[in-house]
Amino acid sequence: MGRYTTISKEQVQINEEIRDKEVRLIGSDGEQLGIVSSQEALRIAEEHDLDLVKIAANANPPVCKIMDYGKYKFEQLKKQKEAKKNQKVVELKEIWLSMTIDVGDLNVKARQAQKFLLSGNKVKVSIKMRGRQNAHSSLGVDVMNRFFEIVGDVAVMEKRPLFEGRNILMILAPSKSN
Repeated sequence: MGRYTTISKEQVQINEEIRDKEVRLIGSDGEQLGIVSSQEALRIAEEHDLDLVKIAANANPPVCKIMDYGKYKFEQLKKQKEAKKNQKVVELKEIWLSMTIDVGDLNVKARQAQKFLLSGNKVKVSIKMRGRQNAHSSLGVDVMNRFFEIVGDVAVMEKRPLFEGRNILMILAPSKSN
C-alpha cells in the first residue's frame, strides 16, 4: 500500500506511488511537457528537487504535475484556516415572553432582542401558556405581533408565531439592511 494524501477530498499519489506506464506531464511553471513514462517524469522531478504529483487520475493518460508538495499542502491548509476564520457563526438566542406582559417589560425584552439581532444572531421568541391561557391563545399571538412591531426595523420574521403544544414560537432573523 502506498502513502495517500488528500487534496480536495480525493486520494493523491506522489512520486514512487505512481505506477502508470505513461503520464501527461506538466512542469513546475505550468508548461505542458507532453506524454512521458512515469520513470522519466519522476527523474525530471528529482532533477528539479521537486515532487511528482498525480492530479488527474481518471484522465487517459493520467495527468501528473511537478511541484513542491509540502509547500502546496501548507498553502492549502493556510487557505482553509483563513476561510474558517472569516466564517460567522450564527447563534439562536431565546427570549421568553408572557401573555400578560406589560408594555415596559415588553420594551426591555425588545431592546435585548435588537442587541442580539444587530450582532448577527437569530432570536427565538417563546410564550409558555399556562392553565386557562390555553383557551385564549390568540392573545399570545397578539403579544408576539406587538413584539415584532417594536423590533421590526432590525428583524425579519423567519417563522411566524406558531403553536407547539403549550408554547407559541416565533423566529426572527437580522434584516439584510443591517
